[in-house]
Amino acid sequence: MAIYTRTGDKGKTSLFSGKRVWKDNLRVETYGSLDEVNSIIGVSIANLKLSNKKIIHLKNLLIDIQRTLFYVNSYLAGLYDAIDSIDLNKKIEIFEKEIDEMTQKVPKLSNFILPGGGTAGANLQHARAVARRAERLIVKLSRRERVDERAIKYINRLSDFLFTASRFANFIEKKKERIWSR
Repeated sequence: MAIYTRTGDKGKTSLFSGKRVWKDNLRVETYGSLDEVNSIIGVSIANLKLSNKKIIHLKNLLIDIQRTLFYVNSYLAGLYDAIDSIDLNKKIEIFEKEIDEMTQKVPKLSNFILPGGGTAGANLQHARAVARRAERLIVKLSRRERVDERAIKYINRLSDFLFTASRFANFIEKKKERIWSR
């Protein structure tokens, strides 16, 4: 099967419904941003070099996020029952539990930090920033058409998780965070 179809050569793409929309359509832009997040998470996983239990656990969480983003993107692309194939509320609870556990292990945050540290930590901050953009886009989309609120909440919590995961990766890999100062 060829990767190219030539059906998008004039600037349109197909949703799962078969409906043709412009590639700059808000729905397409939203799931495109989440696809970027997914790719950046993949780079982050590749750059988590240590093989201790904590890093392996973090990698497994990130892989689960990648899989979940495929369901959310399928939903956003018009395969509306895809979101019911997973329990997003349970995944949000897992985010909150993991955020709380990682936060207890990293140094207390009393200042803003600059994205960076190690390669994996910097990539996770990059994923967080793109997730925030995706969140703004999904909210904008929800003001124009119906969007399942679980998807919005999941993406919101995802960016919180990615921020904390970045700090945790830097901490475990002994990479120094740079503090922002005026």
